Amino acid sequence: MGKEKLVVEVVAARNLMPKDGQGSSSPYVEVEFEHQRRRTRPKHKNLNPVWNERLLFDVSDPDDLPYRAIDVSVYNDRGAQGRGVGGRNFLGKVRIPAAGVPAPGEEAIPQLFPLERRSLFSHIRGEISLKIYRTAIDSGRALTKADGGGRNKQQQAVAPPTKQIPSAVLTPPPLVKQTPLPARQQDPAPTEVKSVVLAAPEQTYPMPASFSSGRGGRTQDFTLKETRPLLGGDGADRDKASSTYDLVEHMQYLYVRVVRARDLPTGGCEAHAEVKLGNYRGVTRSSTAAGAPLWHWDQVFAFSKDSIHSSVVEVLVRNGGGPTTKDDFIGRLSFDLGELPWRAPPDSTLAPQWYRMEGKAGERAKGELMVSVWFGTQADEAFAEAWHSRAAGVHGDSLGSIKSKVYVAPKLWYLRVSVVEAQDLVVPCAVPGRFPEIFAKGQVGSLVVRTGFAALLPNRAPSNPSWNEDLMFVVAEPFDDLVAVSVEDRVSPGRDEVLGRVAVPLSAIERRLDDKPVASRWFALDRGQGSSRFGSRVHLRLSLDGGYHVLDEAAAHSSDLRPTARQLWIPRVGILELGILGASGLALSKASGTADAFCVAKYGPKWVRTRTVVDSVCPQWNEQYTWEVLDPCTTITIGVFDNGRLGCGTPRVDARIGKVRIRLSTLETDRVYTHAHPLLGLHLSGVRKAGELHLAVRFSCADAASMLHAYARPLLPKMHYVDPLLVGQVERLRFQAVETVAARLGRAEPPLGREVVEYMLDHGSHLWSMRRSKANFFRLVSVLSGLVAVGRSIELLRSWRRPVHSVIFIIAYLLFILLPELILPTSFLTVAVIGLWRYRLRPRHPPHMDTRLSHADAAYVDELDEEFDTFPTSRGPEVVRMRYDRLRSVGGRVQTVVGDMATQGERVQALLSWRDPRATFLYLMFCLMAAVLFYAVPVKVLAGAWGLYVLRPPSFRNRLPSPLVTFFRRLPTKADSLL
Repeated sequence: MGKEKLVVEVVAARNLMPKDGQGSSSPYVEVEFEHQRRRTRPKHKNLNPVWNERLLFDVSDPDDLPYRAIDVSVYNDRGAQGRGVGGRNFLGKVRIPAAGVPAPGEEAIPQLFPLERRSLFSHIRGEISLKIYRTAIDSGRALTKADGGGRNKQQQAVAPPTKQIPSAVLTPPPLVKQTPLPARQQDPAPTEVKSVVLAAPEQTYPMPASFSSGRGGRTQDFTLKETRPLLGGDGADRDKASSTYDLVEHMQYLYVRVVRARDLPTGGCEAHAEVKLGNYRGVTRSSTAAGAPLWHWDQVFAFSKDSIHSSVVEVLVRNGGGPTTKDDFIGRLSFDLGELPWRAPPDSTLAPQWYRMEGKAGERAKGELMVSVWFGTQADEAFAEAWHSRAAGVHGDSLGSIKSKVYVAPKLWYLRVSVVEAQDLVVPCAVPGRFPEIFAKGQVGSLVVRTGFAALLPNRAPSNPSWNEDLMFVVAEPFDDLVAVSVEDRVSPGRDEVLGRVAVPLSAIERRLDDKPVASRWFALDRGQGSSRFGSRVHLRLSLDGGYHVLDEAAAHSSDLRPTARQLWIPRVGILELGILGASGLALSKASGTADAFCVAKYGPKWVRTRTVVDSVCPQWNEQYTWEVLDPCTTITIGVFDNGRLGCGTPRVDARIGKVRIRLSTLETDRVYTHAHPLLGLHLSGVRKAGELHLAVRFSCADAASMLHAYARPLLPKMHYVDPLLVGQVERLRFQAVETVAARLGRAEPPLGREVVEYMLDHGSHLWSMRRSKANFFRLVSVLSGLVAVGRSIELLRSWRRPVHSVIFIIAYLLFILLPELILPTSFLTVAVIGLWRYRLRPRHPPHMDTRLSHADAAYVDELDEEFDTFPTSRGPEVVRMRYDRLRSVGGRVQTVVGDMATQGERVQALLSWRDPRATFLYLMFCLMAAVLFYAVPVKVLAGAWGLYVLRPPSFRNRLPSPLVTFFRRLPTKADSLL
């Protein structure tokens, strides 16, 4: 078997756009894969051409195919018109992910692909039929190659895949109504034509087995795949230590910066500039000359490498701010792309220059324009705020929602309001027989927390209640809010009467870093009834606790464990670098059959958002970000979303596609991990793969000693152990923290939607789920399986099925009895040897979402429907009754297990309780005899005798339970007293 090849068989095309000015075109197909470019022969004046040509490409690494794509472009050959005119016209393109290409030996069928536009202003129509597959070529065989001119050098044998369908004429799908095709002209080299069954019209590209829904016997691939992208550019500069973007592939862009214009013949009216490159056109905002005759724009336009199909870029200046006409032309500049400079950081920004503009006929026009034009990469400073040719169809306010941004979450504090007591309350006249039910209520914004009812004490009047309770809130900097404390009386169910109220600014509250209590104060209560002879007051102790870490994520995979106060922070232990390369095979969430995907990564208070790649299911971002790491036992979360804010009208929510978690402690230091992580989503129909996210991750260690010392530090700050919060308080405060973070990030520009923040922070992870309960139960069983395995091994030794092993174990046991000082050294040495032996079997890849561990592949439909149900439920009474009965059955089994455990503990307590006097008397007699025996006989002898007795052969044992076990089971329990 030789080297693997990729074969792209160009079958035919139909209904192409005429581009030769005579109602026809001379089309040819150009295919590019891994920097290899091949093309077919042009078909002279044919809008429905048939090629039936096979183009061959070398595959450098088959394992890297899921990260690659095949670019197919159709052009009109203007040189085929016979008029001496060169060049070409764009007729359409198709981008196909290489992940779905059949492997050698698999069936390959032609697929119908609609031709896509290159930009919003491209006039494209038609479809193209392609058959793509991989094959392994022997050393003595080769495929037909096409040279750069489109002519075949040789015609040799091809190794097609099994069950290959012969080349075919493209027939229209039965669901699409089209006019009859015109008669096709006779080609110079006619080929045999046979009919073929085409794919369904809605299938735009072949999906791999890993992306299928599992129907038809095909299973989804949920595994983690290692990739080998070309990080840091080509081999010449990929190893530079100073490279800022060394974890992503370099993407080349043409940058055009239009700064300002002067001396324009507009009379001070509005003017705008246009940047034109081929069929792409970017327009600046309109500007009016103010004061001096200067029109200021200062906008940058970025054109990706694959959208450059011209050798000249033009900058035009037009009069007015509305639609352009032929009469509003002022002047233009032209730049040859072959003479433009190349800029790469850390070079300084290219200085713009003044250029004299030209007229329509090339004459010198009035006015000058300040521009700068250069080639660069995504590492350029102008990349983030530039207008991109890929997003040419996005206009207006939607432009702000597609740019990459970095967000910083607000610093969160715990606000502790200790309500001690109140004095001189004016309690309304009580109804005979009713005692006042007085409580205190604290409010910050929309968050309300209340105390319990004050207890009635004999030494305190109802007007002087006492509580001594703490009310906890989550507040964020800057402190521009108030905390309001009110004392109320429960007059009747659903009716509370306010007895007094006080409001304190958060900025005036004292901050504390340790467990030392702050000074308490008396605050006058405002009853809202004007002046009164007696003044009610409340005793409060207010503090902002900075010694805690405010949890906004689930504790199992938190990304930040620092206390709030910066004075308590520890030095960093390393640097985390993340390269978001791209995604492949994303799930289609829009009716248009495409996706507008962007990524969000969260680690600590820093949130990053990549730019939105418009209309692509295989987006390429190639953006790199960096975080400081203070604790290696933390987790970074990366989520993929579909931008729902690009359309007109009311913005939709951003649909979630999937997310990935990577625990930093599982990464080796200074190693680059490049993997395709599966994006798994749980739906009502079950678990589903929504694509793959390609990442490059590197965890660099700044100080190895500090990192190793971090494993000995407490996981949480000191205040969590000195003055711990209750479990219920932590969960309620986490809900408040998520609400606060979502509200603050939602006010950024572009806003980070609430649905994105809640999905990244696992907002609903505390809700009940039968699937998650099963997963946790089987996790516990897996942990206890080690002890069960040890017990089974001992039973195997006691059974003497392997006499040699039993004898060796008895000898070792007696040796440890005689030399007990060898027990601990031997145990630790054994554990060390086992750990060193398992080093060669250590995991080579970071962990990923496991469907089997999550019990997602075995969940029932009703269990998933219950998990996705709202709280409170929105289902009907019959469904709720069925789920309640099921929960009762599960609770009954748990109840039985808990009762059995309580029974065994009560039997131990009954040994000395004299509840069964005869059993207690027998146990005391046994203890007295055991005391005499252990005093008279050495412990080594007793331990050796007991071991030999337990390990005696089965022929010397009785199958009945031992007397000690029988005695223990006969002890009384409190189960007899239960109703």
